[in-house]
Amino acid sequence: MILPPVLVNTDRPMSYEPPTPPAELPSDIVDTLNGYSPDQLQHVARYAEAVAEHKERQDRLDEESDEDEIEERPDDLPDDVPAKATITIKEINDNRYYYWQWREGDTVTSKYKGPVNPDE
Repeated sequence: MILPPVLVNTDRPMSYEPPTPPAELPSDIVDTLNGYSPDQLQHVARYAEAVAEHKERQDRLDEESDEDEIEERPDDLPDDVPAKATITIKEINDNRYYYWQWREGDTVTSKYKGPVNPDE
């Protein structure tokens, strides 16, 4: 007679002592779990794993949506200047001027905005 193989979980050594709960787990949850049957604990474990995956996925989606948010266009931004443009100051012949500046591929494009107020 040939017996089927027996699978043994070798990740954790078998012990007659109850497992030590993680320090991050509140004691009221530990107390509640200790009162559950093995079958209930298996259901809790599957549910907790599903909730953790859901929350991690939601966090990733929230981060992606934050990155994808379109910044508001400044009121004085000309129509032909993209919203990603920044304002830079250039000094020409001892005079200072504001320019809109943005990158288009490998080139940096500038557009005149106006003179810098000398009081600034």
